[in-house]
Amino acid sequence: MPRESVLSFEEARHMVEEHASRLGPSSPAETVGLLRSAGRVLAEKVVADRDFPPFPRATRDGYAVRAGDLAQLPAILQVVKEIKAGAAPQDISFTLQPGEAAAIMTGAPAPPGADAVVMVEYTARQADRVEISKGIGGGDNIVPIGSEARRGDVLLPAGSRLGHAAIAVAASVGRTSMTVHPRPRIAILATGDEIVDVASAPGPNQIRNSNSYSLATQVSAAGGEPLILPTAPDEPRRLRELIEEGLTCELLLLSGGVSMGKYDLVEQVFDQLDAEFFFTGAKIQPGRPIVFGRVASASRTPPVYFFGLPGNPVSTMVTFELFARPVIEALSGLTPHKLVFLRARLKKDIQARTGLKRFLPAVLSGEFEGTEVELMDWHGSGDIAATARANCYVVTPPDREHVPAGEWVPVLLR
Repeated sequence: MPRESVLSFEEARHMVEEHASRLGPSSPAETVGLLRSAGRVLAEKVVADRDFPPFPRATRDGYAVRAGDLAQLPAILQVVKEIKAGAAPQDISFTLQPGEAAAIMTGAPAPPGADAVVMVEYTARQADRVEISKGIGGGDNIVPIGSEARRGDVLLPAGSRLGHAAIAVAASVGRTSMTVHPRPRIAILATGDEIVDVASAPGPNQIRNSNSYSLATQVSAAGGEPLILPTAPDEPRRLRELIEEGLTCELLLLSGGVSMGKYDLVEQVFDQLDAEFFFTGAKIQPGRPIVFGRVASASRTPPVYFFGLPGNPVSTMVTFELFARPVIEALSGLTPHKLVFLRARLKKDIQARTGLKRFLPAVLSGEFEGTEVELMDWHGSGDIAATARANCYVVTPPDREHVPAGEWVPVLLR
């Protein structure tokens, strides 16, 4: 058996990040339609096909003016033109002269000679004249040509996740298809004689297999393609067969069987496979008995990483987010990034035991800047009903027994 190696949360997370930084997709990139690329990871850069904006763009409805004409207020200017968004070139084939203004719509090109746009709220129109009651500086309410990007600039680097904003960028440069990395295949293996299929009626001391389905959902959200394997019994031969099947994928996630009990056989099987263990626990709750390692052999090039996740459902969910997600993201081609906690004001006191960093199901509530966070009333790492009602985890440090209401605390969003 491997020597026990229990790390602090930060040490374990950094260990995973270090290994994830060396990983990448193992299959060639593919080209898919623009909408089908949503959620995937770019395998090529996307560049600007022209300057953005390609013309000096008005950001407000109002009047294009020469700012110097508003030195004395109120100013009365002659309205010589009306310019709408999408105006034809001939509509702006004039130069605004001193004492003149052009009515203009948001998104329309400002005419030559104009250096600012006065918002319509500060104007009064009478026939072909406009009275302006507020001064303005040169450049106000106009976005200059090329100020957002120049032709050839990289707008989306390779390794970017294609969310809705990135899809908008791609559409703006005329991309109808995208070259993306394939989703890595992630094997999911639940273990234990107490686990039965979701369609089965459990016995008095059995539970349905929820972990495989929560993990499959998390894998998909992280950019992977989940493969749920049959449940492994507490029997070494069959467990080894299923682990070896899982190692044909790009990552293997196991739930259960990683504690120190007599029938927790996962680490024993990996020891037989000459697995390399990076840690066999992290000082967190829930999820202390998390295992991280890899198996290398002549038939596995490169080596295949695995996580042994604790079997309690909430522990499985939490340890996936903290440790497995960055590996899946790396395998999907995503540029690695650090784990970021937000902060919220604590609504009620927290009493906690020291020694472990805790990730406790909680609810963010309130509105706008008045957001607060409060722990769920839950009953430990098997309470999936309470966790399903939570929308975040409050993070408490290992050296604090009491966190008072009103304190700003770290929050991990779900």
